[in-house]
Amino acid sequence: MKKILLLAILFSFTIYGFSQDVKYGVRGGLNISNLDFDNNATGVTNKHRNSMYIGFFANIGLSKTISVMPEIQFSAEGAKAEPLHLDYIQAPIFFKFRLSEKIHLGAGPQVGLKVHKEEDGVKNLAYSGVAGIEYKINYAIFADVRYTYGLSNVFDDDLLVEAKNSNIQIGIGYKF
Repeated sequence: MKKILLLAILFSFTIYGFSQDVKYGVRGGLNISNLDFDNNATGVTNKHRNSMYIGFFANIGLSKTISVMPEIQFSAEGAKAEPLHLDYIQAPIFFKFRLSEKIHLGAGPQVGLKVHKEEDGVKNLAYSGVAGIEYKINYAIFADVRYTYGLSNVFDDDLLVEAKNSNIQIGIGYKF
């Protein structure tokens, strides 16, 4: 009987020690994106593209001040000209740091899989870095602003043109 009681106590401490604060939610909003061409690209009309993004996330609390937020989202990016529209299914992993009860800063990597177009001279995978700030409006609703900059060339190597995605996301989210 003592062994069973001891095992039950140890098991309860194990569950308590490994339990994490996990919240799920949705976020969406406005994208303001552009392609950052290298200096050799001449004759390219490059205007920003206003579009939208929407996604789902899990916010996993690692401690009182640090959490990790893996996401899956659809993001319409690229430039204004239709051949330069780049739509992605993206998977950012956002590491958040709590500055105060209402303000969180975050940064992390992101990988994107191009959707909608095939054989258009644009690579199917895009790698980016993401940084942002979040403001908690109440227990469930938050507003955030993020900046994403591409770490890899979006065009195929045989085109001899180099450009990186640049994107600002302004949005709102809801935690369940």
